[in-house]
Amino acid sequence: QVQLVESGGGLVQPGGSLRLSCTASGFTFSSYVMRWYRQAPGKERELVAVITAIGSSTNYADSVRGRFTISRDNAKNTVYLQMNRLKPEDTAVYYCHARPSVGLGNDYWGQGTQVTVSS
Repeated sequence: QVQLVESGGGLVQPGGSLRLSCTASGFTFSSYVMRWYRQAPGKERELVAVITAIGSSTNYADSVRGRFTISRDNAKNTVYLQMNRLKPEDTAVYYCHARPSVGLGNDYWGQGTQVTVSS
């Protein structure tokens, strides 16, 4: 059974930090490109960060570049999103997503974790 389980969300003050984790099971994690998306109330889901299957390359949305860092540990089947200098506009539900790095296959989504940035 395929699962992506996010954790680490919560309430944080502006300027604070959080580290999200997404642990995968049921598929070959090291063969998948991993992404973090977020969706704020009333807005479309947007791509936040992406990391290649072996972690050799990353990319970020302009709105988070320099503040967020995506990383992965293939031995632990886990992808992380370190979020620093958080702003109220970072408030959203954050989702991890998996897509095969080569060939065809299913995409997978986690259930999401709420991040709220507020004083």
